[in-house]
Amino acid sequence: MTDFPNGFLWGASTAPHQIEGNNVNSDWWANEQVTPGMALSGDAIDSYHRYEEDMRLLADAGLNAYRFGIEWARIEPIPGQFSKAELAHYRRMITTARRLGLSPVVTLHHFSSPKWFADEGSWLAESSVDRFRSFVTEATTILEDVDFVCTINEPNMLAMIGSMMKSMESGEGDWQSPTVEGDTQMVLPAPDPEVGRRLAEAHHTARDILKQRTNAAVGWTVANQALTAKPEFEDVLIEQRYLREDLYLEAARGDDFIGVQSYSTQEVDANGPVPHAPNPDNTLVGTAFRPDSLGIAVRHAWDVTGGVPILVTENGIAITDDTRRIDYTSQALHHLSSAIADGVRVEGYLHWSALDNYEWGHWEPTFGLIAVDRETFERRPKPSLAWLGEVARTNGLSLS
Repeated sequence: MTDFPNGFLWGASTAPHQIEGNNVNSDWWANEQVTPGMALSGDAIDSYHRYEEDMRLLADAGLNAYRFGIEWARIEPIPGQFSKAELAHYRRMITTARRLGLSPVVTLHHFSSPKWFADEGSWLAESSVDRFRSFVTEATTILEDVDFVCTINEPNMLAMIGSMMKSMESGEGDWQSPTVEGDTQMVLPAPDPEVGRRLAEAHHTARDILKQRTNAAVGWTVANQALTAKPEFEDVLIEQRYLREDLYLEAARGDDFIGVQSYSTQEVDANGPVPHAPNPDNTLVGTAFRPDSLGIAVRHAWDVTGGVPILVTENGIAITDDTRRIDYTSQALHHLSSAIADGVRVEGYLHWSALDNYEWGHWEPTFGLIAVDRETFERRPKPSLAWLGEVARTNGLSLS
């Protein structure tokens, strides 16, 4: 049950706003300054300058892939003005990954947008798809040898953030980071389907440009929540799955791959998703310790997309005990192997995250294979990095 195909990608993932630091032209940077309860990203972990060190740690451990993003707000800080210097910076990142033996998996939009884009009305603005088209077209000038491109990260979570911002503007809700899905006090609101449909349009537009101008496999990534329900709540489960996940999986039909991002499961009852009950085994973000969620998520994505190849672009656990991280990941990979044995085509596994980083409004949850001292920016690899590297070197045989 530990056979992975030849050429399987083994790696880790990051997002630019969470690791780079000083992303001053983005909507997230602006929101951090004014939103109660939201921590500041500040210097983050300075990966903008230390990316080669980060990549080298992954490569030296034995991994062969690295997922990272290029930041729209840096590349197009004002509408229509593209920074050649920033494009060259991200081109150097791609070249460095290649030189170190890491297959680059590049994300074009990972939650953060230019502030001017948000000021125009963000994704519901009439111009939003054209704005994204222009950015993607410019981005293709540096993507000629990239293997996988993710157009938009977790559009269902991005649409959920839109719902939450609307509630905050009307005075009906407070900020809640998307990281804390399953918190014992709250359940994240359903994504705004109007935003979701616009994001699907933007994704399809970007996909067409990328297919014309690059040789990359193109897809997007979805937050797969492995929702479950008792038989009497099956209708509610179908409804909630569509709002929270399946709308976005259906939009991936015809893509080269679908990025599956899974952490835990959540039950649905008559009122929708049920908050996780308090439990000492719960993670730092309140979710249950459920490594089997990856197998559930992969199988569901395979079914709904109609057999689009899977790339696990995020899977991990917010925990301080690295031994439990290894335990969780080992079990998750056995469930992934089982899905592969049953005929699901899986291209690779990218752990979330490469480093402990800024988690969308707070710093406490630690998902990384590498710890970071936020005062000195010293990188401290955890045992889980060496462990996953050995899994990669043996293409999963060490799991036996």
